[in-house]
Amino acid sequence: MSLNATLFAQLVVFFILAWFTMKFVWPPITKALDERASKIADGLAAADRAKTELASANKRVEEQLASVRDENARRLADAEKRALAIVEDAKKRATEEGSKIVAAAKSEAEQQLVQARETLREQVAALAVKGAEQILKREVNAGVHAELLSRLKTEL
Repeated sequence: MSLNATLFAQLVVFFILAWFTMKFVWPPITKALDERASKIADGLAAADRAKTELASANKRVEEQLASVRDENARRLADAEKRALAIVEDAKKRATEEGSKIVAAAKSEAEQQLVQARETLREQVAALAVKGAEQILKREVNAGVHAELLSRLKTEL
């Protein structure tokens, strides 16, 4: 065998191997590589979509949290306003009630003072009549001298 025949035989075997590989081996490999590339691309696209969805979900959550915080702050402010209004109303009612109690006490004290003065006048009038009896050594008739006694009461 010469070198040319060996070279020719190797060329023929090489081309048959290349044809066999291109016909039966290469298509499943390229198909598997294409499917893998497609799956990777789909996975990357899904990851990008998930990132955007996560970002939008985080944004919605932050907006809702901000809304809830604002709502809570508003409710707390309303509750504080209502509490202050209730306290002010209670103070106002207590002041009014205190004023009524003080006015009633003053009125009662005034009535008691008038009654005490009247009682004192009657006692002084009785003492004056007794004193006059002692001075005159005779009895003074209260029915006859009623006008004199009433004048004496008013002067006292």
